[in-house]
Amino acid sequence: MTGPLRAALSPVELGGVPLRNRVFVPGHTTNFGHENRPTARHADYHAERARGGVGLIITEAIRVHPTSAGRHISLGCFDDASIPAYAAIADAVHAEGAAIFAQIMHAGRQANGDATRTAAWSASALPWATGAHTPHAMSTRDIGTVVRAFGAAAARMSRAGYDGLEVHAGHGHLLQQFLSPVTNHRTDGYGGSAANRLRLTREVLTAVRETAPELPVGLRVSADEFLPGGLEPGDVIEIVAALREEFPLAYVHVSHSAYHGSWSLATQMADMSFGHAPFRHHAGMFRRALPGLPVLAVCRLDSVGEAAELIASGEADLVGLARPHIADPHLVRKAAEGREHETRSCVACNQGCIGRVELNLPISCVVNPEVGAERVWAGVHSRRRAGSVLVVGGGPAGLEAALAAHRRGKRVTLVEAADRLGGQVALAARVPGRERFGLLTRELERDVLAAGITVRTGVRADARLVRAECADDVVLATGSVPVRRELPGGPPVLDTWQAVETVCGEEAVPNVVVIRDDCGSWAAASLAEAFAARGARVHLVSPSASYSAQVTTYSRLALTKRFTDHGVRVHLLRTVRAKDSDTVVLTDPVSGGTEPITGVGAVVDAGAATSADALLHELADVARVHVAGDANAPRTALEAVYEGRVAGAVLAAEPDPEPVLLALSR
Repeated sequence: MTGPLRAALSPVELGGVPLRNRVFVPGHTTNFGHENRPTARHADYHAERARGGVGLIITEAIRVHPTSAGRHISLGCFDDASIPAYAAIADAVHAEGAAIFAQIMHAGRQANGDATRTAAWSASALPWATGAHTPHAMSTRDIGTVVRAFGAAAARMSRAGYDGLEVHAGHGHLLQQFLSPVTNHRTDGYGGSAANRLRLTREVLTAVRETAPELPVGLRVSADEFLPGGLEPGDVIEIVAALREEFPLAYVHVSHSAYHGSWSLATQMADMSFGHAPFRHHAGMFRRALPGLPVLAVCRLDSVGEAAELIASGEADLVGLARPHIADPHLVRKAAEGREHETRSCVACNQGCIGRVELNLPISCVVNPEVGAERVWAGVHSRRRAGSVLVVGGGPAGLEAALAAHRRGKRVTLVEAADRLGGQVALAARVPGRERFGLLTRELERDVLAAGITVRTGVRADARLVRAECADDVVLATGSVPVRRELPGGPPVLDTWQAVETVCGEEAVPNVVVIRDDCGSWAAASLAEAFAARGARVHLVSPSASYSAQVTTYSRLALTKRFTDHGVRVHLLRTVRAKDSDTVVLTDPVSGGTEPITGVGAVVDAGAATSADALLHELADVARVHVAGDANAPRTALEAVYEGRVAGAVLAAEPDPEPVLLALSR
């Protein structure tokens, strides 16, 4: 174990609470709640990460008042009846040797008023994004209600057995809405000067200290709002310094961004396009400016090794790994045991975590489909059954199916038509900005080979081969193929696979490229960006009223900025037809108006793919055939990995899989 890693995994105290190491799981929304209370899924989820060796877990935001409740699947702490459910989480985490702090907050203006038919509350009547509801500008009576709610929530968390509290004053939530001159236009004692804007946070901390004096209290802040006229690191350091003089802060947890419909929000869940640890410098600024105050760092830190770097360099005292712990709950234990090479890495795709949160669904993970169903999957893995499985296809679904079946005790053979494994993920990872996605299949391949699974590449399976194998179960993970719709008499048309070869090749790209984005997927978006980065004039054309609709808002806001930087033209509510060999015409289906695009060297058809399922229909007489991933229906890697694991671990290993499948669907 290296010196930096040893330091990161060494014991430390935070606010008097002993922690077994300096790595923590920061608060992140799970959507596992019911009627704004935690469920057994929360307890199982956090217990698994505590079992994986982390020192501290900070809960997702616990809303202190019904005006912040939003969806019923979020967490709230509005009355004493919620205490037992929170105690169950604390007990589960403590049983596995980790400490747990409760993060308490009020979302303010971005609370979902539609869910409760009530107005959201904020410092001023300013919506968080274009088209969002205008919030209610809080009266002094409302402010008093919220302050008391923070105090009451703190007392309940104390009674539930939590080790500490984190007051959320960042991410553009209510306290930050009062702190920031961008969102606070008040003229009373809570607005105007910096001291007045700080008043609500001071009152909240006072209430929390009075009702739960035995608990250490930390503060989460956004170092930079990334908004014109907004809070910058120097401003926030002054805020924390002022609060530190008045309150015994246990730590400051340094994040960034505002909940605002702009690039700022994209930084809060920085995806793979941001590169390595893009905001690590923020924590160091606070640590240098506020000596003696423990500083917690967070955001797009992808591994225990990176956490160790920050601690060794003196930039932070503790480091938070949120998405990495979603992807691999045991990454700390693996590092401590010298097994970092076995870690399943977060690919920072935002598909299963924040992408599902945005859809009001429980989180999952492209890399780890067991998220939120840890107890059910533990039961599945505990049962081993002999037998043989043939997996056809070496993309994410096939690789995952092979591993899952092997772990259940099956003898597995995997055949892949191409000369290498990885499928379409390996292809997508060639596109600049999407390289990290390749970790998914590279690590799956690593684990498949380490398990000793028989792998035969360059073998195209047909019905005769499948029957000759005489496997007890067959998993078809043959993927999908792109569709190319020609434009007769028009410019040459490339499907998405051909477009990747073109933009990633050494030859010059066409001067003008039109991309037909019928699906709103990353395929069209990443190709548009890649062609533009190589100097092409790119026109992204969507027949719908939005673009990149399948890309989560958190990533799309960053994508929008990059489109702007690269000069990508976006045409919404437009259809494409050819005029001549280098001209296409865009038609507005509403008005019938047309717009020509001339000099077009290529049109990329990013329409829907089609399943490569011919082999399935040839095996109608084979009893146990299971289909996974795009061969089932063209979707994303999230579904492919999930269906692969289900196929290998459940369908191909359970004589009666229905009870398990029902449990997994809940």
